[in-house]
Amino acid sequence: MEVYQGGKTGDAHRVPQLPKNFWRNAVIGAAGLIVLWIGSTVFYTVQEQEQAAILTFGKYTATQEDPGLHFKLPSPVQRVVKVPANLTQKIQIGYREDDGGQVTPVEEEALMITGDENIVSADAVVEWKIANVRDYLYNIEDPEQFLRNSASAAIRSVMGSTKLDFAITDGKTVIQTEVKTKLEEIQTKYRTGIQIIDLKFQDIEPPEGQVQQAFKEVTNAREEKNTKINQAQKYVNDRLPKARGEAQALIEKAEAEKKSRILNAEGDVAKFNAVYNEYVKNPAVTADRLILETLERVLPNAKVIVTDGSGDTVNYLPLDGFLKNSAGAKTGASGQTGTQGGANP
Repeated sequence: MEVYQGGKTGDAHRVPQLPKNFWRNAVIGAAGLIVLWIGSTVFYTVQEQEQAAILTFGKYTATQEDPGLHFKLPSPVQRVVKVPANLTQKIQIGYREDDGGQVTPVEEEALMITGDENIVSADAVVEWKIANVRDYLYNIEDPEQFLRNSASAAIRSVMGSTKLDFAITDGKTVIQTEVKTKLEEIQTKYRTGIQIIDLKFQDIEPPEGQVQQAFKEVTNAREEKNTKINQAQKYVNDRLPKARGEAQALIEKAEAEKKSRILNAEGDVAKFNAVYNEYVKNPAVTADRLILETLERVLPNAKVIVTDGSGDTVNYLPLDGFLKNSAGAKTGASGQTGTQGGANP
């Protein structure tokens, strides 16, 4: 600021002089800042695991599900709230696990009473994701805390109607299914916008001490029992097909033997029928044959001579002597001797 000094009466300060085009540059700068501010509020980016809720004058109007760069009206007309809707998240019930893997028990969540009035410790993991962005943001004040409380309530409800022995042995899978169903019903009833992907129990066991040790022994005994049963079933599965195969082989062999005997019997019958048909034609021939065969067996040294039985005399032909002379001859000549004897009275 310049000051004029003089010796005359009435000297005063002069008004400062502004730079040339000051107001014009100020307006241009302000306009640029406004443009930059508007440009920074009309574009927004949605990541792969995110969805964005569009709020117009503070009221929900739409959900942007597609990832990438998008346009909206400048703030404060519209604003965007992003949530990890495409990301599967987890919460722990009964314990907390930090990023380093350190586990810290939370007994007020883990300890509960069973149906037979015993105390049990149950740790579970709930996998979930955001299914409806609007419901997730505006129907529940704290969705994750609500999910934790509803999961704990569902576990206590099912465990309160289950006996301890069943819960810590064979009932884990059944309890998991029932708890998951109840938890899904709660989310649907209150329209939290949360989808339950899975619920798994890490441990279901009595509190530490002698009771826990006793139940562990019971559990080990049951596991050993199941192991024995599985081994026996494996043996059955191995032996049964072999036994069935052997039985089938015996059946097929017997069937083959049966067919063979039937065919042999049919052949014998056919043979017998053929002989019988010839026998019927001339029974005397068979009778004579049987007589001669019987004589040969009864009198093995007897000489049997067969004649036609005609005439009143018996013809005698000394074949024995003829055969002996024929066998003793050294030359190729053969002699014949015939003798006829008189008839015996």
